[in-house]
Amino acid sequence: MSTTQSERLRGLLEPLVAARDLDLEEIEVTPAGKRRVLRIVVDSDEGVQLDECAELSREASQVLDDSDAMGGAPYTLEVTSPGADRPLTELRHYRRATGRLIKAQLTAEAGGGELVARITAVDEDGLDLEVPGVKGRKPTARRVSFDEIAKARVELEFSRKSDKRDAQHDEKIDENDENKEEA
Repeated sequence: MSTTQSERLRGLLEPLVAARDLDLEEIEVTPAGKRRVLRIVVDSDEGVQLDECAELSREASQVLDDSDAMGGAPYTLEVTSPGADRPLTELRHYRRATGRLIKAQLTAEAGGGELVARITAVDEDGLDLEVPGVKGRKPTARRVSFDEIAKARVELEFSRKSDKRDAQHDEKIDENDENKEEA
């Protein structure tokens, strides 16, 4: 996609996305046979619902039809949220991943290598992390500045072990359920 087309599309679509309190993460035009696919990726701190994507798609389609930003060739419009494996590149991405496990490739200046840890806090300068303990050891805290991270992604967890707070919360729910049954 040419820079001018990208800029024109961003200029047309950004106000629609911002009006819904969403962030425009990416605009991508790719060839698909005789057609093209225009993919608009949006996100927010609360996530993006399917209905929001559908409504934004209708609005974007109307705006694009009224302009010549996509030219005369046919295209397919997709409005989506970022996938779980998208790279963490912006401060807001890290903030949204607080509490999640990430895998970060560290820069050579930071010693290189890979770091898998849970984000406990984020500020303008970097991340506070909890590095899981190995072989029964307790987790350790670590601070990493953004300039020490070459790239990072959220790690998908299918069976996250609950911490003490989760266990206490579950016990309270069980107690409440038992009290309801007795009543």
